[in-house]
Amino acid sequence: MPLPLGHSAIGFAVHSIISNDKGSFNKWKVAIFIVILSNLPDIDILFGLTLQNNGSAFHRGPTHSILFALILGFLASKSWKLWSQIPMINFKTCFMLILSHVIADYFLTNSPVSFYWPIEVSWSTGNSGWNHVFHTVLFDAVEDIGILIVCNLILMSVIVFRRLYSLRKTRSLALPVLCGQTPEESKSRFIDT
Repeated sequence: MPLPLGHSAIGFAVHSIISNDKGSFNKWKVAIFIVILSNLPDIDILFGLTLQNNGSAFHRGPTHSILFALILGFLASKSWKLWSQIPMINFKTCFMLILSHVIADYFLTNSPVSFYWPIEVSWSTGNSGWNHVFHTVLFDAVEDIGILIVCNLILMSVIVFRRLYSLRKTRSLALPVLCGQTPEESKSRFIDT
């Protein structure tokens, strides 16, 4: 079962794959926004704890659906207009960060999720009070080690691929210049043949 650490790692991996912003990991505000969005569907645990002293009361309901990811992804992508401290991230990225949580819960847990809410609703069963939730988040995160390893491999692969691609692109532009041609001449040579 992915915990906040695992969901955050998955969120960083998703962001690295679909985002065009190459320097975004140097910005701590973007990192915090990724962590928040990739854990947002678990807000239902706080509602359950606050309203019924049971973190499982509303867990895996509407907040674990495509509709929730669409609506909150849209709102998150526009939130930078309300407060300048929020980074500007496009809708696709916000949507995929939230949806990554739902998909991870769907594939990595035994409990059902309400993926197609309001057409279907699945609630988590059991009783988990404040102590159980805190203990799980703080001490059971060791279960997320496998998720962290896979996500780090994905992040490293994306970084290597992007560097190799930019290096190849740079070399293809630099080679004609080294041969005494302008970039326009080398392009016209390939176009004419």
